[in-house]
Amino acid sequence: MAAGDAHRVWFPEMVECLRSHWHQGMSLDAMVELRDDLDAMLQRIRSERRIRSAVFKRSRCGYVGAGADPHVSVRAMILSLGRFGIASADQTHALEKAWAAKRKDSGLDLYGRGIKSQSAEVAICSHQQAQ
Repeated sequence: MAAGDAHRVWFPEMVECLRSHWHQGMSLDAMVELRDDLDAMLQRIRSERRIRSAVFKRSRCGYVGAGADPHVSVRAMILSLGRFGIASADQTHALEKAWAAKRKDSGLDLYGRGIKSQSAEVAICSHQQAQ
């Protein structure tokens, strides 16, 4: 594993996929599908290269362990269009605003899925819930 890969989300082959599949005028629903493909590609790359999540220490409780696996959100994908020079800053900004409005109106999560109703949960560390 190369140095920094544990923190990396955008690998060159993912950027190339984004570059070749995104086009101006793409619907937000199509962008969610592209995000699904990019996230699957990220998980496959991390698995094939045996890249483990970075280790973190929780300041709240002192627990030391692997962090959550990274995923590609719709907003991260939109911002990467500008970051990698695939779309202009104006296009990226307009897409970001359109996504925020759709997400709010449709009750979607970061990944373009419907938000499940959540019961009131006690705010404890996730590693303590598994015990």
